[in-house]
Amino acid sequence: MANHLTPTELAREAGLERREVISKCMEMGVPIFQGRIDKALFLDNLSRLGIIRQTAEA
Repeated sequence: MANHLTPTELAREAGLERREVISKCMEMGVPIFQGRIDKALFLDNLSRLGIIRQTAEA
């Protein structure tokens, strides 16, 4: 399972729009390195802000 995703891939996984993902990265200080975002870091920051609820992965 990939940990570094493009904004489009991450948007699909987080249930957000691509622009929202990029905007939230800027807001939260999550780096976008060579067009990829650390999925765990991004989702952890979103859950801390209460934007998404953490779900148990099956």
